[in-house]
Amino acid sequence: MTRSNRLSSLRAAAFCLWLLMLASGCTPLRMQLSSSAMIKIQPAAYPIFEDSMSLDGLHHGIVQSLSYLKRVPESKKFIFGKEVFDTSQMIHSLEAFLTFLCKRPTLQAIQAYINENCWVYQSVGAGKPGRVLFTGYYEPLLEGRRKKDATYRYPLYARPEDHVTINLSLFSPQYKGIALIGRISDHEVVPYHDRQEIDEKGVLEGKAKVLAWLKDPVDLFFLQIQGSGKVYLDTGQLMNVHYHTTNGHPYRSIGKLLIEEGKIPAERMSMQAIRTYLRDHPTEVGRILNHNPSYVFFKTEKQGPIGYMGVRLTPGRSLALDRRLFPPAALVFIKTKQPLIDGSGKIHRWVDFTGFALNQDTGGAIRGPGRADLFWGNGPYAEIAAGHMQHEGQLYFLVLKPKQKR
Repeated sequence: MTRSNRLSSLRAAAFCLWLLMLASGCTPLRMQLSSSAMIKIQPAAYPIFEDSMSLDGLHHGIVQSLSYLKRVPESKKFIFGKEVFDTSQMIHSLEAFLTFLCKRPTLQAIQAYINENCWVYQSVGAGKPGRVLFTGYYEPLLEGRRKKDATYRYPLYARPEDHVTINLSLFSPQYKGIALIGRISDHEVVPYHDRQEIDEKGVLEGKAKVLAWLKDPVDLFFLQIQGSGKVYLDTGQLMNVHYHTTNGHPYRSIGKLLIEEGKIPAERMSMQAIRTYLRDHPTEVGRILNHNPSYVFFKTEKQGPIGYMGVRLTPGRSLALDRRLFPPAALVFIKTKQPLIDGSGKIHRWVDFTGFALNQDTGGAIRGPGRADLFWGNGPYAEIAAGHMQHEGQLYFLVLKPKQKR
């Protein structure tokens, strides 16, 4: 076979794999950043940069973003609307803001600093201009066992042995940044097993390490949705588990399914409402959970929780956004709502919530410029806030003006 024939064959193979990805519903793991996801705004349109929380947590969040930026190539590009910045400018921008925060500035000083030193961009949102839907996530705390028994019988899987990721750019440069998840069967690449095959047919027995055994399939399902958690083991150990990869199938919302079926009214939809419905209708659990074919495999970490950039998440400061659209590690400012909880642990009312955060995570359901997911931490308040948060707001990005670079 000539060189040109070999190249044509490789391109044909890559094209076939791309078609397979589309047919199976798999999505690319990485895509080019988009310059249309945000627009630069003028100082007259800046929001009031008032922070609802202590700035101490913001300090921790910025340090985590800096640890990421200092690991990536200097040539990496960070797109803010029509402007492109390199890694050094991102680092300088965060370091300058961190130095400023150490002065314990007043609200007026923060506003003045940003007006004078920063460019501000707003997410174009979805629907009406600038509209962003904010949801929340948290770190579940679960009980588990090292060995399976009659009660703890639901496996928390690590990445299976037959799980493969195919980098299509190896076949042709035109597929740079595109990858396919699947498995090899009879010398062919096929889609990986879906949730129903894994949970009900036991197709991973002997093919995937079980990190721990849990007692509730619904707990396991929501752990996959949250992406990380802590498992208290019968050995006395505390295991930090973190998202490793998925089976490549698209995420489908069971909350949307329950609304469409008239099981839960849209105005009452929350994680807690879903849990209550599944608890009260145990015969429907399998069907409802299997509506979402996506399945998450985990790995253990010494510390947690960890975002997709490999840094520790900060409660109230770490934001999950569409990683195809927005610059990682960037400083952001959000305007949305947060719940106030009464003495019985119920939501008393929702109040305005504003503050600085960092783009440090992503999620299967977080797609487009009109979605954002805020990490609340762990514990009762975090679970309530994350489970009920579905509020519109605005999302802004801040970066130091290039002329300030030294």
